[in-house]
Amino acid sequence: MKPLFNSKRILVFILLPLIFSCSRRNLGYFSNYGEEKVLTEAITLNKKQPVIQSGDLLQITITDSNPAAAAPFNRISSNSSTTNSSTSNSQEGYLVDENGIIDFPILGRIKIGGQTKAEAKLSLTNLLTNYLGNPIVSIRYLNYRITVLGEVRSPNTFLVPSERINLIEALGMAGDLTIYGKRENIKIINEANGVRTVAQLDLNDKAILDSPYYYLQPNDIVYVEPVTARKDQSSLTRSNISLFLGIVTAASLVILNFR
Repeated sequence: MKPLFNSKRILVFILLPLIFSCSRRNLGYFSNYGEEKVLTEAITLNKKQPVIQSGDLLQITITDSNPAAAAPFNRISSNSSTTNSSTSNSQEGYLVDENGIIDFPILGRIKIGGQTKAEAKLSLTNLLTNYLGNPIVSIRYLNYRITVLGEVRSPNTFLVPSERINLIEALGMAGDLTIYGKRENIKIINEANGVRTVAQLDLNDKAILDSPYYYLQPNDIVYVEPVTARKDQSSLTRSNISLFLGIVTAASLVILNFR
C-alpha cells in the first residue's frame, strides 16, 4: 500500500507554521542613511533648554568678590562639615513648589517656575545686585532624571548629572532594545506646566536626529513598545507554539500513515 504521506510532505507541514509566524523586521538604526562610508551634514537641531517646573530640586550657589557678603545667600546643609559657602556639595537643594516658587535666604519667596536655568540665573542676579557688588549665580539640577521602560534590557530610572541626554544615550543606559522592541514606534512622554506631550519617534529613520524630542527633558519617560509577537506571548513564544503544533501535526500524520 502506497503511503499517504511521504517525508517531504511531513517536512512541509512542520515548516509551514514557522514560515507564517516569522516576519521580516528592520532592527537597524538610521537605516535610510544610505551606503556612504562618511557622511557630513550640518546640525540643524538646537537643543531645547529645560524649563524649571514644580518638583524640581535645584542647587543654587551664590558667589561674590566678597565671600563674607555672599555667605548669607547660601543655605548650608546641617550635615555639611565645611564652612566654605562656595563648596558645591555643601549646598542644600531648593525644591520648587506646585506654584513654581522657592524660598530663598533673605530674598524670600521667588517664582522661577516656567523659566530656563539661564532665565532664572538672570532673575536672581538682578535681585542680588541690591545686596552684592558682583554676584555670580550658579544653578544645577539635583534630580535631573529620565525613565526608560518597555522592551529594553535594563528598564530603570536614571539620574543625569550632565543635565544633557539624548534618546540614543538613554537607550544605551538601559542596555539597548531587545529584539522584541518596536524600533519604529518609540514614545517620549513629557509633562511640563500642566501639559502632557506624547511624541513618537522612528529609530529606523535618521530624521529623529533633527526631532525636537531627540534631546530629553527632565523627568521624561521613554517607552519602547513590544512587537505584536511579544504582546501575544504568554508562557511560550508564538514561534515555539507554532513549532509545537507543527510537530504534533506531523506526528499525527506519521501515526495515521503507518496504521
